[in-house]
Amino acid sequence: MPARAAALILDAFLDYNERFADITRRAKRRFEQRDWRAARLDALARIDLYDVCVAETLARLERLLDDRVRSRSLWSSMRREYAALVAGLLDRELPKTYFNTLSRRFFHTLGVDPEIEFVALDLDPVRGVAGSVALDRYEAGQDLVAECARLLADRPFAIGYADAPRAAAAIAREIAERTFEDGQPLRAIELLRPVFYRERRAYFVGRLDHGDDRTPLVIALTSTPKGAHADAVLTNINHVSLLFGYARNAFHADLPTVADTVAFLEALMPHKPVGEIYSVLGRLKQGKTERYRDLFRHLALHPGERLVRADGERGMVMAVFAPRDYAVVVKVIRDRFAYPKDIARRQVEEKYRLVYGYDRVGRLVDAQEFRNLRFARQQFDADMLAELTAECAETVEVDGDEVVLRHCYVERKLRPLNLYAREAPPDAARRAVVDYGQAIKDLARSNVFPGDLLLKNFGVSRIGRAIFYDYDEISLVEHCRFRRLPQPREGDETLPMEDWVSYNESDVFPEQFPRFLGLPEALRSALMTAHPEIFDADWWQSLKQRFVAGDHVDVAPYPPSARLPE
Repeated sequence: MPARAAALILDAFLDYNERFADITRRAKRRFEQRDWRAARLDALARIDLYDVCVAETLARLERLLDDRVRSRSLWSSMRREYAALVAGLLDRELPKTYFNTLSRRFFHTLGVDPEIEFVALDLDPVRGVAGSVALDRYEAGQDLVAECARLLADRPFAIGYADAPRAAAAIAREIAERTFEDGQPLRAIELLRPVFYRERRAYFVGRLDHGDDRTPLVIALTSTPKGAHADAVLTNINHVSLLFGYARNAFHADLPTVADTVAFLEALMPHKPVGEIYSVLGRLKQGKTERYRDLFRHLALHPGERLVRADGERGMVMAVFAPRDYAVVVKVIRDRFAYPKDIARRQVEEKYRLVYGYDRVGRLVDAQEFRNLRFARQQFDADMLAELTAECAETVEVDGDEVVLRHCYVERKLRPLNLYAREAPPDAARRAVVDYGQAIKDLARSNVFPGDLLLKNFGVSRIGRAIFYDYDEISLVEHCRFRRLPQPREGDETLPMEDWVSYNESDVFPEQFPRFLGLPEALRSALMTAHPEIFDADWWQSLKQRFVAGDHVDVAPYPPSARLPE
């Protein structure tokens, strides 16, 4: 029976994997037909597919095992049989995570149980697969244009290319110029065979071979009525990292195997955690697994690590703590919210689910939802633990020497913008605040209104990029009503706004934003000079009208400097 059950689970995983691939392969057709609505539905369907398949597998196991389905000894035997079945697979960590999901759904495990789960905190999921990914190689030689023409021909579209000779020449020229600037001889272009798709763009992903060094290379294409158009070439590691970042949605790339692609990308971007690469390739559960492993490996290896209140202002909706020396924060919903917050836990969770499946345009951090995590009680600072047990008692409990979090969100740690603006050198602070304005515009152009624009709700990334991370008041632009303040009558100026302006919950007054930002005059002036639109109700209202009419506003995932000349 353990062998039959293990075979059933592996069969179910392989079925999930093929259904995942079926959805992924549709991305090419969506791109060619410019069917963005269907592409959006596919993205959501692929996110939901995992839970759909898990539910089907749970039902099949219950039919097979009957009353024995909750036998821990049986599951322990199933685990051994399953380990033998997947041992020869390159992507064996993916089916192991699927097994863990089933086990946890049946037993509601608090923490982890190595008898009925695959844990292995010391495991490197891509160990031994570096260099095994299939690459197409295009020698630089004497005619780089011809090689670029060949790489385009090797990746045909049903709609063709808008101007293949121009595209090949532009790509070759851009690569040659950047290689010359770097002073490194170019030996070859190496590309992954699958094409990567996300939102309204397609990407060829690979590297430039300079001999001892490798430089990331991404060629971005858009779909036009005249065919696929080569839009940009990215070789800057920061630009490529942002494309594969924790503030982006997952790509749709039909990968024969995943671990070798993860290893390839990790080699190009060694600063990026493996879990984030799995997530951006669409393997969201594996991304969570790797984040869990990495976090708890860190805590196990550093028993002196402290779980402390996260830097920044105390939140009204979330209690937030972080390992002092590790780059994540853990957010727990409070039992009750302080005034003026008048939402419920369910609404907060809905906001986070909205972001989970929405186009995050590089400005919304990935918030991974976890249940039943166990932390060592001794690693918590006393005041942080007191806050959690007093104000988050619905989801936090102390169980002997451990603290159990029944529900939480884990995000990449960012420096709160309000702190960064005070601490950073003046030029860096100005750049971050100006990018904060750009972040608001990027979100607005993707139909997202953050709701609470206070600087404390934005963080600054490793490269100084402003990213929003507080989702309890987020909404769609098309659901808001943007208004100018009416002219006050005599004496009204001295009264609170609510005493002389009639408004409802969906009303937004952009000209009021500067009053609440708390910026020194120099930074406030820089922001308002660079981005006056975000304080103008008419600008917001015009965007809203476009979204209501079904229009789309493009937010390019790379800077203008990466674009190819027309």
